[in-house]
Amino acid sequence: MIQHIEVFLADVPTIRAHRLSVATMTTQTLVLVRVRCADGVEGWGEATTIGGLNYGEESPESIKVNIDTHIAPLLLGMDARQVAKAMARVRKVIQGNRFAKCALETALLDAEARRLGVPLSQLLGGRVRDELPVAWTLASGDTATDIAEAESMLDARRHRIFKLKIGLRPVAEDVAHVLAIKRALGDKVSVRVDVNQAWSELDAMRGIAALEEGGVDLIEQPVRADNLGAMARLAARFTVPIMADEALHGPADAYALATACAADVYAVKITQSGGLGLAQQVASVAQLAGISLYGGTMLEGAIGTAASAQVFSTFGELAFGTELFGPLLLTQEVLQEPLVYRDFMLQVPAGPGLGVDIDLPRLQALCRK
Repeated sequence: MIQHIEVFLADVPTIRAHRLSVATMTTQTLVLVRVRCADGVEGWGEATTIGGLNYGEESPESIKVNIDTHIAPLLLGMDARQVAKAMARVRKVIQGNRFAKCALETALLDAEARRLGVPLSQLLGGRVRDELPVAWTLASGDTATDIAEAESMLDARRHRIFKLKIGLRPVAEDVAHVLAIKRALGDKVSVRVDVNQAWSELDAMRGIAALEEGGVDLIEQPVRADNLGAMARLAARFTVPIMADEALHGPADAYALATACAADVYAVKITQSGGLGLAQQVASVAQLAGISLYGGTMLEGAIGTAASAQVFSTFGELAFGTELFGPLLLTQEVLQEPLVYRDFMLQVPAGPGLGVDIDLPRLQALCRK
């Protein structure tokens, strides 16, 4: 039986400013959910967002209030082993709140997998890989700083895929910044850009043409998420792959993008999909439509990253790797043992459930009072 649900908000400074077109982050608020069951088993999930309400319609504060006030009462007293039934009830009654729903589903699946003594991925059909390539986002905004940061990552064998956040500056300045970094790093790395919807279609045509010629490997969400026509025209016009991110909020969006031929790659995010099972459905739509996959992030801490890794490990195809670097951007650890990154890969935790354990005293010290 589901006995208690608790939401933690923990403000953790980042190792440096992280600049997006919609916000500049110097602190990330981790939104962690703990579900306690009557048999003594507990599970954890995460509903962390980016930039408060600058990025999406859920904020850390709204997630906590909505779980505490509206969602938890629906779940308390239900059979903790019947995860699908519990989530079906939540989805029938509660509109939206994809991040909150994802965190609760993750916590319930974590608890059930721990009960069974198997990795969470086993409940999702089983993994096909035990490690995942991980991209690093260069988002200082300064060319020399980004080049130095990338070179240090290469030397440490931590990342060889680099994504640049652009869209704040004029197109020509952003393109010059990206291509200077690409020239400095050469063909030994993959360089990609994320525009976070900042460009008009005309800006995108100019910017993508120059980036494609300069050897950039991937263009993420260049225009507004609701402009599928522009996405489709850009995907048809250019050879460099166009990736959907903000336009992809679950299986229905995945289907709409596929039928519109509006993306070559999907950035799958468990929270934006609304849950782990729904993220798998997004991947299934992509597979049927011949669309490639990339494992995205909301810059979650270790719990959300572990959950994403469990899901992405089940994907048969993951051509563009993942972006599960969130814990590495934070100055504080909330696990008893941190996730393992080595040889450009994240090792998918192999223990029961998510395969990680919270350091509760450390988390409580970080939580808002």
